Parts: sequence; C-alpha cells; structure tokens
Amino acid sequence: MEYNLNGYLNNTDGNGEQNRKEDEGKNRKSFRNGMISGALLCLLILCCIYTVRQLCSIHRMRMEKILSQETTKEQDNLVNDMTMKKLEVIEQAISDYYYQEDIKTADLIDGMYQGVVASLGDPYSTYYTEDDLEDLMEQTEGIYYGIGAYVGMDAQTGMAYISGVFEGTPAEEAGLRDGDVIYMVNEEPMQGMELSDIVGRIKGEEGTKVQLTIYREGEADYLQIPVERRKIESPTVKYELYDNKVGYIQITEFDDITVDQFAEAMAALSEQGMEGLVLDLRANPGGNLSAVVEIARQILPEGLIVYTEDREGNRTEYSCDGKSVFDEPLAVLINGYSASASEILAGAIKDYGIGELIGTTTFGKGIVQKVMSLSDGTALKLTVSTYFTPKGNNIHGIGIEPDDVYEFDSEEYYENGYDNQLEYAKKVIGDKIKEKK
Repeated sequence: MEYNLNGYLNNTDGNGEQNRKEDEGKNRKSFRNGMISGALLCLLILCCIYTVRQLCSIHRMRMEKILSQETTKEQDNLVNDMTMKKLEVIEQAISDYYYQEDIKTADLIDGMYQGVVASLGDPYSTYYTEDDLEDLMEQTEGIYYGIGAYVGMDAQTGMAYISGVFEGTPAEEAGLRDGDVIYMVNEEPMQGMELSDIVGRIKGEEGTKVQLTIYREGEADYLQIPVERRKIESPTVKYELYDNKVGYIQITEFDDITVDQFAEAMAALSEQGMEGLVLDLRANPGGNLSAVVEIARQILPEGLIVYTEDREGNRTEYSCDGKSVFDEPLAVLINGYSASASEILAGAIKDYGIGELIGTTTFGKGIVQKVMSLSDGTALKLTVSTYFTPKGNNIHGIGIEPDDVYEFDSEEYYENGYDNQLEYAKKVIGDKIKEKK
C-alpha cells in the first residue's frame, strides 16, 4: 500500500489522471472479487455447519430411538429394575405403616404370584401353593376329607356354588342342593376368592364342622347350614338297571378313577340285559381331558372325539377306533351345570348322532387347562388351548343345545323326590327299545 500511495502522490504530469482512473478501476474490481469470494466462503462455512448439525441431529434421534426401544423392551418384561424397585417400596411401606404386625413374608410372596396369574382375568388360571396342589391331587385321586359335594365357580358372578352332592355324604344329610351359592364359609365372605381357597376352607379335619352361609333361589333369606367333615371316597359313577331294560349311568366328574368305574358300570349293565341307556351328565363340572377321552372310546364310533388348538393354531386330535361303539338307544341328560369335559362327551355324541341330548343348554366351557408343576413344590394352572367338537364347533361361552329341551322341576324333586327329567329320558329310551322290537 505504501508503494501505490507514493506513486499516486508523485504522478502530477498529463498522464497522471488517466493512470489514477485505471488504478481506481483495478481497485474496485479487486474489491468486488474479494466481496464475492468472501460471500462464497461464508456460504460454504454455513453449509458445513448446517450439515454437521443435521448429522448430529440424526445421530441423536437414532440414539433416542434405540434407548426408547431398550426401555420399552425392559418395561415389557415383568421382572425388571423398575418393578423390583417399586416392589421394594411397597414392601417397605407395608413394613413401616401397615397396622397389623404379624404379616408373613411367605404369604406376601404367595399373594404376589397369585396376583400375577389373577391379572390375566381368566377364572380358570390359578397359582397353587404346596397345600393347594396337595388338595388338587386328592381331588384327582377321588379321596379327601370334606363334606361330599362338588364346588364350582360361576365365571360371570365370581361366586362359588354347589355343583353336585354325593349320595350318602354329610352334604346330602345337611340338605345342600345343586346350585346353592356359597356366600360365606365359617362367617368369612367368599366373594373374590379363588375356587381353590374356598374349597380349602370347606375341607378340614375329620369330625369337625364347617358353617356354610348359602343363597338359594326362591328363599327369602340366606340359609345357615352346618356340615360335618368326613373322609369322602368320591364315587364318580353311579348306575342301575330299570325294569324296562333301560340302564342308567350318572357321571359326576371325570377323574382318574372314573374311567375304570364307567367300564365296570357298562359291563355290569350289559350282563343284566341292558337294551338302552340314559347317561346323566347333569351338574358334571368336567375334569381330566384324558379321562373323558378314554370314556368316549368305550361308546363312540371310529373318528374324532375332540381336538384342541393353542394360540399358535397348533392342533392336537383325540380319536376313537370304534371297536366298542354303543349301538343301543342312548339319551344324555344335560343342564347349565354340565361343563368342560362333560360337554366334550355330550358334543361328540350329538355330532355323531348316536344319542339324543335332553334337558337344557350346557355351561359353555370350551377351553383346556394344563397344570405345570414348579421345582419348589408349587404349581401353575393355565388355560392353554380351545377345544372343538368333531364337527368343528367351538362351544366356549355358548354351550351345547339339547335336541329335546326339557326343564327340570326342582320343587317336585326336592319336595317329592321325583326327577321329571330322568323319568322323561327313561320313557324316551323305553319307547325306542319297543320300536326296535
């Protein structure tokens, strides 16, 4: 700059003005080029900054998404850091503030497991403690200490009820009836309790008594019924032959012992000259799938008995070889307390058309449970599949309609001992026997 300035000051001759103008033009051009270059450089820098920010933003969003997915995945698991910390807070709060001090940790743990299963909202899925599992095994074997009655659970009301009374037992002597709703046991309300807990409170040491508060339809007030506990050998099959050669078999439940009891009943009636059969499945709450399948194989023709499907659509079939088909007139008595395994047998008989269903629509329990033993002596019962009749009918929540609707006259039965449904079925089979001759 010093050189240019001195030259400008010293050039005063005639060519000085022209040189000055040329220099000014060059300076303006150089300034303009500098401005353009600067602007381009600034634009380039801004683009670089924007690009870097965008890349950082994309990276941040990706990391947030990954972290969110990991957090969601962790929250989807029942056992995670959040639930364990919350459980510790709840436990501490109970320890510090709950007004009763005799709280057993074992009871809290059992309650936690029971609560997890109860959250499924399925009345048929249950967590069994060691005592519960022992009771379950006793029931399966058919021998226990109790009152001699079957107890079921109404899925809609959540209330337990008497679903069957054994002949010659304390329950029958005390006057309990099918359909009696169990409101209290020893003055303890039963609402909201698991069926296994209710049964556990009814059962007890031989010779002791249990006080049942019962709601019975038609009664103005609750009934207080004391019942003695005894050793009960559960007869699941009852049979006899009537004068018109009509045989009668009642199955109260499908247990392990039921298969042999049914075979013995069929053999005895055949030897006595049975020419037709009334099979009574009223108030039968169900039982073992394997038991009802084996019984079905003693009377059904060749083909499917029942099939199940799990949540993945996997199908399991149970079939019959037809070697012991019952080809005599057959009637099956059913009612609203006929459920589960009894519906499997009734549904198969109806689908094959080898018998006539008489009575009222069945309960409609078309799902199957599986008991899974755990290593600490407890167990878990979960609903694992849906079952279908041979023709593919899903009866869950629907029930099986009888071929001949015939209502039960409870007043006539309990006052005079007259079973109008059974007498009607006996007449139906008796008439068919006559037609064959």
